[in-house]
Amino acid sequence: MSKRVTINDVAEAAGVSRQTVSRALNDKGEIDGSTKQRVLDAARDLGYRPSRFARGLVRQDSTTIGLVIPDLLNPFFTEVAAGALEAARARGWHVIVYDTADSIDEERGTLEVVVAQVDAVVGYFSLDEAELDGHLKGIPAVLIGREHSTPRFSSIRVEGATGVREAVDHLVTRGHRQIGMLDHAGRAEPSIRRTWFADAMTAHGLNAEAVGNAVQSVDGGAEALTNLLSGHPDLTAVFTFNDIIAIGALRAARQLGRAVPADLAVIGFDGLQLGTVVHPALTSVALDTARVGALAIEQAGRLLAGDTLPGEELQVNAVLLVRESA
Repeated sequence: MSKRVTINDVAEAAGVSRQTVSRALNDKGEIDGSTKQRVLDAARDLGYRPSRFARGLVRQDSTTIGLVIPDLLNPFFTEVAAGALEAARARGWHVIVYDTADSIDEERGTLEVVVAQVDAVVGYFSLDEAELDGHLKGIPAVLIGREHSTPRFSSIRVEGATGVREAVDHLVTRGHRQIGMLDHAGRAEPSIRRTWFADAMTAHGLNAEAVGNAVQSVDGGAEALTNLLSGHPDLTAVFTFNDIIAIGALRAARQLGRAVPADLAVIGFDGLQLGTVVHPALTSVALDTARVGALAIEQAGRLLAGDTLPGEELQVNAVLLVRESA
């Protein structure tokens, strides 16, 4: 695991105090030239990069946070980013947004750039934690939507099991028994949302095997629903991985002559504002996206300040938001 070089390491290597290192690095002029050079040589040899956050405590420089997201065109991530930006602005911090285009290679390239520009990173990462840790070279990170084990990392957990169960309960109370799902096609394994769906279906004694895979776009959702219904024409309801896929499913249902919700009920996941402007308005398992972004910034602040993180698990709960499509 890469360990970030600290001012203490430089002080030990140069045989001076922390205060002397600070004076040398900030060109204060209160130390002799040979001592200053010894400190600068030690810092260079160790690869020391002064923390912007630490400098900000003394010099009021602004802390900079890197926000890494997979797709800026997806309104879910745009809403999360807006929450993060507002929370950072309230602290007087800057945020640099990086779009990885949902690509592992782009994510690696982004992280190589991030380490030279920011004090901490928050966002969505696909790399395993060991590789992520190696790329970040000691920079604190807040992982959204996944667990963490590295001590200088933190996590924001999205808990949707209860909300998905509410969604399936809602469909069952309206007489639906043949319920399918459109999962995220970009994953090697079924998503956790598919697991939540299967568990909720099993609780009602229903079969959860009618599942299709959709690219995360409106076109992807439309194509996936068309394919799913061709293999399972008896479906009367569908739950989708997210709202963007669900909106595509609404379009495909209309093209196939299926009225929503009379012939086919549709429920998404995310609770985007965009869901209120489509027709019929989209029922969704909704997250407080602004809170996700704000909580990530709050956690970054705790990590940078060295505060002990809360003992309870940090999570945002999703709940069913009933509109018109189901």
